[in-house]
Amino acid sequence: MSILMTLRIALKALNRNKLRTVLTMLGMIIGVGAVITMVALGTGARTTIEERVKSAGTNMILVNAGNFSTGGVRMGQGNSTKLTPEDANAIKQIPGVEYAAAGATTRSQIIAGNQNWSTQVQGTDIDLPQIRSWPCKFGSFFTPQDVQSAAKVAVLGTVVSGVLFGDDVDPTGQIIRIKNEPFKIIGVMISKGQSSQGQDQDDTIFVPYTTVMKKLQGQTNINNVTVSAERGDQIQETAEAIRGVLRVRHKISNPADDDFMVRTLEEMASVQTETTKTMTTLLASIAGVSLLVGGIGIMNIMLVSVTERTREIGLRMAIGARGKDVLLQFLVEAVVISLIGGMIGIGMGFGLSAAVQKFMQWPADISPDAIALSFGFSALTGVFFGFYPARKAASLDPIEALRFE
Repeated sequence: MSILMTLRIALKALNRNKLRTVLTMLGMIIGVGAVITMVALGTGARTTIEERVKSAGTNMILVNAGNFSTGGVRMGQGNSTKLTPEDANAIKQIPGVEYAAAGATTRSQIIAGNQNWSTQVQGTDIDLPQIRSWPCKFGSFFTPQDVQSAAKVAVLGTVVSGVLFGDDVDPTGQIIRIKNEPFKIIGVMISKGQSSQGQDQDDTIFVPYTTVMKKLQGQTNINNVTVSAERGDQIQETAEAIRGVLRVRHKISNPADDDFMVRTLEEMASVQTETTKTMTTLLASIAGVSLLVGGIGIMNIMLVSVTERTREIGLRMAIGARGKDVLLQFLVEAVVISLIGGMIGIGMGFGLSAAVQKFMQWPADISPDAIALSFGFSALTGVFFGFYPARKAASLDPIEALRFE
């Protein structure tokens, strides 16, 4: 018997019990739809992280005071007072370092007229726009003289500028107050969006780091140094050179005693990407259990079908059908159920991914690999769980089958 005829008989058999066929497909539909949705959300998150890393500058290296990786003793980033402006100057002299900007960060209420806004005040150096590829929308960034004299000048992020002065309004020349100190606005950065850590980079104010140290916090240390390597293939080499210089300056002989952290943006993105990948695999595995349950449902229904059609099987064998013809017929029925369920599940996956993207603002990216994997797995499920009922039908004795009531 040809495959085409077998397929036609299988479709007629499934069509006789439409409701039961549809209910049997539900497991496959939900399983395939869930797997595609979970993989799409995970892939979308990973793509977003990679794009944010590219927008931040792939050559960037971050040096932070403190070291929470030693576990338990030093309690985290920023606790150490050992990172100084002199450290930043020493880092600038390292071969392979293109730019380096010292950073001292605080948080404060910003007042402009009758408007106020609580945001991060990021003290930095003149090199930050070059390191981050982040130009000004209005005005300009501060100058070396501003940093040297700890001038009270500020460059606003677009969120802060919009809240205090209105969207697309040039506020340069206006005065704001930070911790009751008057600051002159000299520029507004272009919108940068979220960082790779998910922080809104536009909800901030930039002032010279010396101003934060001397006039806002009264401290002599800095919190971090933002560095860019001259070439992308020198990042790891440059990061190691920075560790070496800081260990010499801080008189540290054992790397485990480092009182600073040096991390490349690629390393941080890699950790986040691996975490996202692990979560995606976990969620897809959980969703894959639905496929297993769907397969068990197919086997159950096929066993019932074999019992119901025992006399039909006996009659077909009596007029010449071979055991392999009967096996193929029931196997095709199981595969047809799983494949149709898989196709509907793919449509469901597209719909769910689009809904999550629209209503929850979560990026989703459906890859051809996820579709092929889900569809192939649903076909294998049909073959695997349909084989036992098909083999049972094929092994029936024709005479006993004809006597079956």
